[in-house]
Amino acid sequence: MSDDGNRAFVLGLDGVPWPLVRPWIEAGELPAFAELIETGAAGPLRNTTPANTPVAWPSIATGTWPDRHGLYEFMKLGSDYSQRPYNREDLRQPPLWELLSPAVVANVPMTYPAGGVGDDGAMVAGMMTSSTDAAGFTQPARLGEAIREEIPDYRVGLRWHEYGEDRRDEFLADFASLFEARRELLRSLTEREDWRLFFFIFTAPDRLQHLIWDEEVILEHYRELDAVLAEVMTYCDRLGATLYVVSDHGFGPISRVVNINRALADAGLLTPKRSTGARGVLSRAGVSKSTVLNALARIGIDDETLVERLPASVVDSVARAVPGDHALYDVDSARTRAFLHGLGSVYVNDTSRFDDGAVAPGERDRVKSEVMSALAAVTDPETGERVLSVRDGDDLNPEDEFAPDVVVEGVEGYHVKPGLADETVVDADGIAGYHRPEGVLFARGPPIAADIAVEGATVVDVAPTLLHGLGEPVPAAAHGRVLTELFEPGSPPATRDVVERDHASSDAATDGPGSDEAVEERLRGLGYL
Repeated sequence: MSDDGNRAFVLGLDGVPWPLVRPWIEAGELPAFAELIETGAAGPLRNTTPANTPVAWPSIATGTWPDRHGLYEFMKLGSDYSQRPYNREDLRQPPLWELLSPAVVANVPMTYPAGGVGDDGAMVAGMMTSSTDAAGFTQPARLGEAIREEIPDYRVGLRWHEYGEDRRDEFLADFASLFEARRELLRSLTEREDWRLFFFIFTAPDRLQHLIWDEEVILEHYRELDAVLAEVMTYCDRLGATLYVVSDHGFGPISRVVNINRALADAGLLTPKRSTGARGVLSRAGVSKSTVLNALARIGIDDETLVERLPASVVDSVARAVPGDHALYDVDSARTRAFLHGLGSVYVNDTSRFDDGAVAPGERDRVKSEVMSALAAVTDPETGERVLSVRDGDDLNPEDEFAPDVVVEGVEGYHVKPGLADETVVDADGIAGYHRPEGVLFARGPPIAADIAVEGATVVDVAPTLLHGLGEPVPAAAHGRVLTELFEPGSPPATRDVVERDHASSDAATDGPGSDEAVEERLRGLGYL
């Protein structure tokens, strides 16, 4: 276990962009990152399409694109248009921590419920975990007990979307608490030395940059990340471990939002529900989902309380009856040919996949072409410029017939949402920054060459490179390649052949663990409820 080059440490920095961090390194603002470049390999890391957390971290962990690992969004779409959170058991390919043992894994999104690290490993589940009290928060369970006792301020995430500009100072205080608790967890877990893989993620950069795009504020946080990195480098040096520092996507400022389902409705591809019956009465009375929630908020009842206290069936029935602009509850499925689900997944509403489908399977390709043409033509009325990047889902994910038909992202300065707002392109409200495709990759350790510029690396290259560097076979299902250029000439990883090994994949659908309502509450800032 103590042999040099026999361990790997992955430090994940959610949302750190190469174009932002590189000039700060060159300016001397981030000395630990500068040392990484001088003594190792560094460069941009191309992300998944779309560049989103629930797709990218599984790609980093498995070396596969989503048509093999199976996760496309935070929420899994059912044939009846219902949604439930994706969870660790939905992952079709084995992640690194199932291939390397013992493993210590913490705060990795999409790992709830904790598991898959064996009896000698440890996991603290990340994003998609409802709370630190949830069953499945950790493996073993006693680790969760220790965290609650020793780090009482530890929380899984931060509801950044609830802080407006008038609560900026409050947000920054809560953000500092979140970060410090995460740092305490890292220090606690690094007291262990009986591991072969250590995989730890800080999601704090992502949370900060979504709400505040102020480079002075961001740089101050990156200095804190630099201090964490210095500690991790010292730890890895002492244990002879190879260090990989990666981000799941980049980031940049936005000023406008594109409501994709409104664009589809304007193109005649999506039909909102009519305001008839009870919906019509409520609509004429000025009652909508937003007015109901605002009224409840004034008496101290927020949407989190509703989701926690009411059965899902009650929430669903009320949401379907009260008019609004929700992408799930306010669409007439039987008269809709295409719709956006989640953060970038557009589906043709065909009868072979959806219970109330409106498109015959033989018409799917024609409707998909209509969708792509309609979305590609969307422009900002203020500039006349096109605002969307539109990709054919079959080109991106050719191996999965249930993959999205079309994948859409905003161009720089724009962010897509699924709502049925009155207008397609509107000013961004309550969000300052969003994902971009260029993250970071740094590597340093016994087999890594010094001062190497990484070019053309993608998120699916991380797992194959890490495994090969440890002398382990690369899963045959991996889409990524081994970045042999990272390794010191003459070192074992640079000279030995890449060996592949077949691993069982899982195509079984799961219903997932309970408390889905609590998990959904954490995604409300991304437009789900």
